[in-house]
Amino acid sequence: MNLPRIVITGVGLTAPNGNSLPEFRRNLLDGVAGIGWLEVRYMGRLLAGVCHYDALKHQKKKEVGVGTRAGSISIWCAREAIADSGLAFEAFPKDRIGIYIGCTEHGNVETENEIFAISKFNYDTKYWSHYHNPRTVANNPAGEASLNLGVTGPAYTIGAACAAGNLGLIHASQMLRLGEVDLAVCGGVSESIHTFGIFAGFKSQGALATNDVPAKASRPFDRARNGIVVSEGGCLYTLERMDDALARGARIYGEIAGYGVNSDASDYVLPNPVRQAECVRKSIANAGLTPAGIHIVNTHATATPLGDIQECEAIRAVFGEGCPDTHINNTKSFIGHCMGAAGALELAGNLPSFDDLMVHATINVDDLDPACALPGLVLNTPVKASKVDTILNNSFGMLGINSTLIVRRFVA
Repeated sequence: MNLPRIVITGVGLTAPNGNSLPEFRRNLLDGVAGIGWLEVRYMGRLLAGVCHYDALKHQKKKEVGVGTRAGSISIWCAREAIADSGLAFEAFPKDRIGIYIGCTEHGNVETENEIFAISKFNYDTKYWSHYHNPRTVANNPAGEASLNLGVTGPAYTIGAACAAGNLGLIHASQMLRLGEVDLAVCGGVSESIHTFGIFAGFKSQGALATNDVPAKASRPFDRARNGIVVSEGGCLYTLERMDDALARGARIYGEIAGYGVNSDASDYVLPNPVRQAECVRKSIANAGLTPAGIHIVNTHATATPLGDIQECEAIRAVFGEGCPDTHINNTKSFIGHCMGAAGALELAGNLPSFDDLMVHATINVDDLDPACALPGLVLNTPVKASKVDTILNNSFGMLGINSTLIVRRFVA
């Protein structure tokens, strides 16, 4: 089947260590992490990744107050991606634009805030905000973006736990190929640090990172890793059919080459390396490649003791010893776990490798866990690759949702 080719033409992001792709990339190559301390209701001072973008660049103060943090991040990333694409957006038919935003969870923040607020008034619900329902519906992040952009095409949120960022791009690619839209704004966002529930949940599981030095807290593959650093963030892309992008002379970051999505169907939280390996193989086959043809593997590894080992088992099963040009890295060591935004942000951090051939490292690996040792693992210092034509991005989530996305160097 001759399907239309789908390309990336714009990137907009906010991460704990950068508010644009150039800044984000520079910090990844320079080893600059973005983890700090955050005061969390009922729990005190905890490690977290906090973003510092200027919301008022694209929103009025009242809009920020009425909306949600996830919605505000979505608006920032969408506007920045569209500007980066060079598209004549105002003249573009708004009913031919789709917005597909992955999100881990949504609404917890607002509900927690409202309950806390009315607790000061003996739980009298007359003090409950009338904005609560639109703030908490699952489609909120994409809906707020559509309102801000004036987009009248399909705009909805994809709930896929921590695989959601990849799913945003995958679903957008499918909709473009079906001809449902002519431009897709897609990726993932997270406001997770604003809910104490997610911190309490990970703590109860023994999966919340602790460290006296914030920048050292997120340490995938290290023997001393002790859990997840919860972070907020977002990364949205503009995707277009190749012919449309070339016709307007767009700069192209890369081409969507293939993807895989499956489910473990085995546990609520424990990853299944067999199913993960199947997902990776499915994406490689979908792209018409072999494992040896993958040049960067960005891992999902979150720095939990068992989760990292499970993913390394999956990667070892696929790539083995016969892939000398394959480099393996991890972005969470810099920014923590941005949940629904993770996959989209982590892909963005590697895209410039097509131009400079540099592979950013996994930092904070002072003592590599032998169970996580992999050929091609890039630790602590970036390396120059002989070639980077393909990037494979892993994102896995709770309840066993797995997604793998492959982007290739664009060649017309």
